[in-house]
Amino acid sequence: MSSGVMSSCSNGSFGSDFSPPPPSLSQMFNMLDSAAELMMVHRDFHAALGTCNRGLESLACMELEENRCEELKAAFCMLGVQALAELNQWHGVFSWVLQQYEHLEIIPAKIMQTCILLFSKVGEPAVMQEATRVWLHCSSNGQAAGFRTVAELYLLHILLPLGHLEEARELISGDVGRTAFTEDQRQTALDVVEEKTRQNEELFLNPRSPPDSDAAARPASTRGTVMRKLEAMLRFLHRKCLMTGSGSFPLRKVFLAAVLLYMLFLRLDPAHPSSFMWISKLLTLIRQMWRSMFAPYYQALT
Repeated sequence: MSSGVMSSCSNGSFGSDFSPPPPSLSQMFNMLDSAAELMMVHRDFHAALGTCNRGLESLACMELEENRCEELKAAFCMLGVQALAELNQWHGVFSWVLQQYEHLEIIPAKIMQTCILLFSKVGEPAVMQEATRVWLHCSSNGQAAGFRTVAELYLLHILLPLGHLEEARELISGDVGRTAFTEDQRQTALDVVEEKTRQNEELFLNPRSPPDSDAAARPASTRGTVMRKLEAMLRFLHRKCLMTGSGSFPLRKVFLAAVLLYMLFLRLDPAHPSSFMWISKLLTLIRQMWRSMFAPYYQALT
């Protein structure tokens, strides 16, 4: 008699009596909850990934309704993708997904979306280019609930960042675009592509200006606007000091407010938590000065 142990998923009759029974549906949901808890609560990504792998192996041995089985499989895969990303093993994410589904065309849309966003975030959108192109051109995926989102992510996070503008136009005007987008959406997408083309042409004509020069200029422009407003406020306070008597206006508060404004806008970062105390004090001073300057007018009106 052979001493080998038959697999629990074996179709052979010999040794089937010794195979453990496949897990029930409730056990599969408990395993899924356990994987989610390990990742989200305990931050144990290795254990979460191991639970997802065991769940996927158990699903392969179960006889469930196709829809219920696919839902569980997709849920385990989504958690597995997130666990791999947290473990900084993002480079192996899509190959791991392919191991579970074997055929690229049958990968659920939400998993494709997650993979596109993941590789876009790590700066490697080209990894998903060919796979997403094949997935989108598979006719059976055209009716999938997330088909439009996959097409949109493919356009915005893969083709445009890689500079494949001609392919982007073909996608929008072709079968994929007509299936995924309405007429208005296709026109909007074409406008986005043309804007990207214009930016690339400007960059080519002005190579010294970096692509993020506009983005870098915006904070400087905003800072300049804030400083102009601050200057105007100080001029107003100065005029008020000159018009009012020395005893009727709190000069100390004016100078203290000016110092606080100077510290916040020139020496500190207003968004930093350490600045909150100074902002609170400044707000209190401004309220007190407002009442001192304009309370008599309100009282006269009442």
